[in-house]
Amino acid sequence: MAGHVYQGSCHCGAVRFSVETALESPAQCNCSRCRRLGWTMQSVPAGKFVLSSGADRLTSYRFNTKAINHTFCSVCGIEAFASGEDGSGNALYMVNVSCLEGASYDSAAVTHWDGASF
Repeated sequence: MAGHVYQGSCHCGAVRFSVETALESPAQCNCSRCRRLGWTMQSVPAGKFVLSSGADRLTSYRFNTKAINHTFCSVCGIEAFASGEDGSGNALYMVNVSCLEGASYDSAAVTHWDGASF
């Protein structure tokens, strides 16, 4: 299935981005942070993600192995995306699907990631 370009933002709109994805494989993670946030995420290659505004409003948070750069808006506190690398070292973004305008997905297609074991 071909990807769709979605516009995304934090709650206050200070951080805006676009991402191309098909939303075929959204995931939920049970690590201590994701469990508390309750967000559904979609992995996208770095080349399919464009931060259009708000880089100066992003605050970074890293924990545990510090491999994932959790970024959130310093104005409203929403984490619209995080960045890191896949198992092969390719740069990627994990996008908070709830921050994408007009996004919908099949909840039965959501996979569960055991981040608590890392």
